[in-house]
Amino acid sequence: MNQSETNRNRSERTDCILTIDTARPKEPLGDLFGIFFEDINHAADGGLYAELVQNRSFAFDPIDRPEYHPLYAWEKVEEGAQALLTVETKEPRHEKNPNHLILKTEGTGRAGVANLGFGEGFFLEEGESYRFACWARTLKEGECTLFLCVEEPAPTERAQEGPHTRQAPYTRQAPYTWQAPNTRKAPEGEARRAFSASLSIAGTEWNKYELCLTAEKTVTAGRLVLTVPGGEGLALDYVSLFPEKTFLGRKNGLRRDIAQLLCDMKPKFMRFPGGCLVHDGSLNPEDRDSMYRWKNTLGEPENRPARRSNWGYNQTLGLGYYEYFLFCEDIGAKPLPVLPGGYDPHHQRMAPLDEMGPWIRDALDLIEFANGDTDTEWGARRAALGHPEPFGLEYLGIGNEEVGDAFFERYRLIHQAVRKKHPEIKLINTASPFAAGTEYERGWRSAWENGSDLIDEHYYMAPEWFLSNNRRYDSFPKDGPKVFLGEYASWGNTWYNALVEASYMTALERNAASVGLACYAPMLANVSYVNWKPDMVWFDNHRLYGTPNYYVQKLFMNHQGSRRLAVTAEGIGAVSSRAAEYRGRIRLEGYETKSRFDEVCVRNLDTGEEKAFGSFVTEQGEHAWLEGCEDWESYEISLKACELEGRKGFQVLFGWQDEDNYLAATFGGWQNLDLFVHRQINGRGCDLTEGWFQAEKGRVYDLKIRVKDDRISIFIDGEEYLSIRENPVEVERLYHAASLDEEEGSVILKVVNLQEKEESAEIRLDGLADGEGKSIFPVDAQIYTMTGRREQENSFEEPEAVSPVESSLRLEKDCFDYRFPALSLTVLRIPLGGE
Repeated sequence: MNQSETNRNRSERTDCILTIDTARPKEPLGDLFGIFFEDINHAADGGLYAELVQNRSFAFDPIDRPEYHPLYAWEKVEEGAQALLTVETKEPRHEKNPNHLILKTEGTGRAGVANLGFGEGFFLEEGESYRFACWARTLKEGECTLFLCVEEPAPTERAQEGPHTRQAPYTRQAPYTWQAPNTRKAPEGEARRAFSASLSIAGTEWNKYELCLTAEKTVTAGRLVLTVPGGEGLALDYVSLFPEKTFLGRKNGLRRDIAQLLCDMKPKFMRFPGGCLVHDGSLNPEDRDSMYRWKNTLGEPENRPARRSNWGYNQTLGLGYYEYFLFCEDIGAKPLPVLPGGYDPHHQRMAPLDEMGPWIRDALDLIEFANGDTDTEWGARRAALGHPEPFGLEYLGIGNEEVGDAFFERYRLIHQAVRKKHPEIKLINTASPFAAGTEYERGWRSAWENGSDLIDEHYYMAPEWFLSNNRRYDSFPKDGPKVFLGEYASWGNTWYNALVEASYMTALERNAASVGLACYAPMLANVSYVNWKPDMVWFDNHRLYGTPNYYVQKLFMNHQGSRRLAVTAEGIGAVSSRAAEYRGRIRLEGYETKSRFDEVCVRNLDTGEEKAFGSFVTEQGEHAWLEGCEDWESYEISLKACELEGRKGFQVLFGWQDEDNYLAATFGGWQNLDLFVHRQINGRGCDLTEGWFQAEKGRVYDLKIRVKDDRISIFIDGEEYLSIRENPVEVERLYHAASLDEEEGSVILKVVNLQEKEESAEIRLDGLADGEGKSIFPVDAQIYTMTGRREQENSFEEPEAVSPVESSLRLEKDCFDYRFPALSLTVLRIPLGGE
């Protein structure tokens, strides 16, 4: 039964009324909902970037990941002949990426190498074309035949030992010689071959060789095999295989299905390239483990220097800034690049204030690259790459989740330089990785003092936190810096996670005067390389699916509208409310340290009763329980704490119910830079507040943790250091937001029902009339509905198990009743043009 049947001509009334003022549109919604791309979970190489060859330039290094070596993801192939493989840097073709393979063979038959690809291997589809490329030269005068194929080995051919084990040291001062034992002999069973071809390599000078090949069979776990006849040899570099059908057919392009899924969202902007990988690295742009320096990502892909990603793998930078800008243009999203600010909070590295020139120039040059005329240095560089038209850059972020004064001193210098030369650019400051606390407040002070246009907030919380903080932005100022909610998620890909996020997004939309931009994170995850969960889109080498979170985000982007409409709600209150719980056990422990606790005492703030526990010493991994206080609701824990061994600090756990439900005050968290208060709810974490703190080994701290009236307060040496009040976890009857789409002439209403039962409401559309004051009715409204079971998820087998269903509803007048299904998101689109 469709919506027009279930909701037509209902006679019963409801005390829940939503009145939408369509005659007086409010503030513009602007670029509210967008996406965030960070190369985490192999989101770029092995993901959105369509290259099929892993380690195509023999450039992997232990700096990237301890088990990496220059022949990682390659294995020796011997089909009668024997192969000797070395990786050298002498006489390179590409100065910034000098590694190349020297392949020598002995005996009769063939020998060479096979690339294993990403994840399960190469996916090639029957009838589709693929572009092979490599740089090569012979080792002696004359010609050498290079045979190539993509084949899916028979199961018995698969190596028993992993081919990625590094068994010999590698340095840049000496060639790397392959010594791993897992040589692939000539196949005994029949391999499934997608295609085969050969190239004649001529001359001892480097040349590029290219072929376009069509797959004769489909393979899903293939490998690219390259061999030469026995007694011959080659130097090889930049071995590449791309599908010809990349997104929009671009060379060096993107995987079509992933890119299309993102394009279908119709995001208003795309933040890139991170994330922590932007600022975690050395200050020297020439270092392999440098911060993400955008100029290194330009030019021919084979000459872009290999880079360590702080997520524990190699970045080819094949997907670089030029490709990011092109992708934004292709999907209609405004580019929002993020640059490092000369400060690495992960390792406390910082550029001297009088040496900030290169960082300032990077920001100014990037704006010129994106927007400059072709007669400017960087505008000409953009034109030479094939894009003479400007990209229309409007936003620029500096820094990511920054803490400490050092960053904000440097931010000011970049901000002032950019503001002076490019006042049209909207500059984005950063508010730490927490939703509250001293570093969060430090970021906001900097934003106000410098006149930042937006400030980037990040938080990953349990669904309960989002429910208790749904009205977080109601009291934020409507002038000054706007919020850019640059990373958020509710720790799960279930339908309930997505639905709670939808309820929060209605609040973001209602507060568009204070919230300028918002994007979910992370966006992409290759199932073979998971750094972080949850993620919006999951994929392997040939399949993908959007999570329920993806479809919620897509609905909000597809139906954002251009201006907010005010909604007057009657009968919309909390249907359930649960106050924060603090009763439970108390535990003391070192935070990866050996620690001593003295004068330990707990006082009941309701009765005045005290329990003294004396002293404890806990080894790393040990803890001490304070028994007898489990039923106290308001209490104060006092102690003297000292780190004896280790490098972090200590923590006090309280309100302990079990491993999945407790609170913790951690002194010396992260890299011994934080004090934070954490709540764990059903195994999902919430960092409630945070402050800058470094535990000094051997120093005795006088600590107090006070819990009373939903407020947690932390005292250090007699001074209040942090305090946070927790709101009750409430579920409202309905969550809602309305907007006007001026271009299409539609009123849009989004409604979330988080209850386990259907909820009815009367919808009133005030002020709907055509230009002559006549009624627009009857009209056919489009309805987009998402429902599902609370814990339901999508999967490769059921990629759209939880996804929108479209229907229509005939509206005869400007007032109608509507039944919102249990656990549902509903988007109603009402045209203003009548029949």
